[in-house]
Amino acid sequence: KIFMNTLKYLQSHELLLDVDLWRLFANLDELNKISLSFLKTFFETVKEHVSKSDSPMDFSSILRKFFQGDLCPSHQIYCLNYTSAVFYLENLRQREDFGIYLKAGFPCLRQWCEQNEQCKRLHLPELLIAPLHRLTRYPLLLNNIWKRSTDETEKGFIRSLKEKVEKSIRDLEGKVKWLDNFQKFRQLQEVIIWPQVWDRDKRFFVPECLKQSLRENGSENILSSVNRLLLHEGRLTLAESTRLLDVYLFLFDDFLLITKIKRNKKKYGGADAGLIPVCPSLAPDLQSFIREGGFCTVLDQPIPLDRLILKNIDPVHVTVFNLRNAFLIQHENRYRQCIAVFLLQAQTETAKKTWMSQIEMAISSYTTQHKTKKSIVFCFPAESSEI
Repeated sequence: KIFMNTLKYLQSHELLLDVDLWRLFANLDELNKISLSFLKTFFETVKEHVSKSDSPMDFSSILRKFFQGDLCPSHQIYCLNYTSAVFYLENLRQREDFGIYLKAGFPCLRQWCEQNEQCKRLHLPELLIAPLHRLTRYPLLLNNIWKRSTDETEKGFIRSLKEKVEKSIRDLEGKVKWLDNFQKFRQLQEVIIWPQVWDRDKRFFVPECLKQSLRENGSENILSSVNRLLLHEGRLTLAESTRLLDVYLFLFDDFLLITKIKRNKKKYGGADAGLIPVCPSLAPDLQSFIREGGFCTVLDQPIPLDRLILKNIDPVHVTVFNLRNAFLIQHENRYRQCIAVFLLQAQTETAKKTWMSQIEMAISSYTTQHKTKKSIVFCFPAESSEI
């Protein structure tokens, strides 16, 4: 509330007017009001019981009012906005005027936000997550009341409330993960560049008059699927015939994508790299790389996991090329012909083992799922011969 109210004050004085309060704090006012009301009512009941030892401690009416009311829904609204809020905050923190608001203060104000004693030296990202932690503690509170209750009817009611809240949290976790994955993939769509086939491989000649008709590139849509998962990612070195190339690999749950690292100060298409917000759920290495204005250009077509052959390279075989921690990825087509080979080098032996393990697990999982789908298809009743 200190950060939110300070920002409201600044905006009332025509400062930071372009900062969206809802995107940053969502329904925090409503959440504070409902939470405070619950706590006050809760402690008043306890206080009344202590002052009048003969009065029963009736929690049922309080719990019914709040847990069947707006207490959990208001938390859910806030939690669903949390990932977006962190993403938005990360973008705002690049600005000097917003940094002043977070840390020290304008000449007209002192000792607020991060300097305020009530913040206990916590920064805004650490405070934004607090309501998420509060929501997960409600089942513990209900469980403690259930343990101490002596009335069987009350115990049954509290138990049903606890199960309802736990289910609500499980549903919320699924939604938050989905939103987090959506934000991540939307960012990847911005930083991964898919060159045209004639730019990627000089063997393919296309006259200028035909390029426009072939320029429709649907490759970007590959990363728009909400069901795809990013399992592992990281920087490696690709050994070419005359040089070593810095590459960044993305291992998805159905294919492997190898990209070249570009360090241009401006993003592909001319956008200013400094204005690109960085999704906090991306790998730290990729986050810093994006902030520097870098992007990733697809080196070759995606390698489907059922077409990927992984091979370990013995150190003896690569001493001539002065390579260490190397492994090989082979791309086969549907006729089991090798159409591409990539000799990759990790920074350490541990990193190499991690990559190989992650790829092997991804292939195994993909193969298992594919077999399951096939068996379900073949289990359908045969069509009538007359159709």
